[in-house]
Amino acid sequence: MTVGASSVQQPSKLPVAIITGFLGSGKTTVLNHLVKQPGMHSTAVIINEFGETGIDHLLIETSTELMVELNNGCVCCTIRGDLADKLGSLAMWLDVGRIPPVTRVIVETTGLADPAPIMHTLMTEPHLLERYRLERMLTVVDAVNGATSLARFPEAVKQVAVADSLIVSKTDLIDSHSDRTAYAELGARIRAINPRAGIRETIHGALDPGALFGPPGGEADAAFAELSAWGQATDAGGIEGGCEPHAHDGAHRHERDLRAAGITSFVIELREPVDGERFNALLQSLAVDFGTRILRMKGILQVEGVPDQPAVLHMVQHVVFPVQWLKRWPEGKRGSKLVFITQELAREVIENRLRGQFS
Repeated sequence: MTVGASSVQQPSKLPVAIITGFLGSGKTTVLNHLVKQPGMHSTAVIINEFGETGIDHLLIETSTELMVELNNGCVCCTIRGDLADKLGSLAMWLDVGRIPPVTRVIVETTGLADPAPIMHTLMTEPHLLERYRLERMLTVVDAVNGATSLARFPEAVKQVAVADSLIVSKTDLIDSHSDRTAYAELGARIRAINPRAGIRETIHGALDPGALFGPPGGEADAAFAELSAWGQATDAGGIEGGCEPHAHDGAHRHERDLRAAGITSFVIELREPVDGERFNALLQSLAVDFGTRILRMKGILQVEGVPDQPAVLHMVQHVVFPVQWLKRWPEGKRGSKLVFITQELAREVIENRLRGQFS
């Protein structure tokens, strides 16, 4: 990543949305609904499955949509190169007219996946950066069994923690297979894990495509609105007004549990513009020293020498993604804001590094 010079992202890049969620959470049901919606006919869908033989493609009802199935391993490990190959092939097929035009891509991961390597693939492979941009990370949570998955499997917790949007599925089964108190506690737990993401409920997978792909235009305002929501939710401890008292109690209890497990989030703001090269060196040192403990970082940076363009930063574990430059600052908004989601890494460690570099 270089933050010392401007390089505005090209609008022709295909937006990619990642749908993840633990085993049985309802990802395929959500995807099946999405590809049937108006305007989604020019969508490429890449399905990853664990094992040698894929089965999810039999559950996706589709005709004109391009289906690319990955079936020789888990995305989070051995299949990473294949995902890059499939996306590269997709771009080549589009260029030579082998397939109809595509305007967006959805990647559905296996339920066992750590989503971080998938994000690495999309945001670090040079030939993919020229053609694709990560639009959103969506995680599906089972309203009935989600609490059990979160309690037993660290992959499920990480899937929730790094999401931009959270979809709670099977809400029509709460009364028959669970109860409202347990569901309120699940909601409190996922909000404690990830206070930044919007939460939507679904029945039979019904989801508006806008949950994955926003409207075109307004790139700067959209980026700042999202980051502002992340920061405000983090500062508020992830608890929104209007919840029932037992939901508040559950949220505070789960938040204590998460802190005991070392998962936390915090916002760091910088008032003055920073030297881009020095800040890049800082991020790289954090990636080397604490990469496995930085689940995700998202930020907007005010860089010296580039007064009119904010730099958008992303970091997932040990990988710092190439910077994206927005064309302008929103009206009345300037300054750097960094939102960190960490595990077993205290805020003070990051702040001390910043003071040492920029004091």
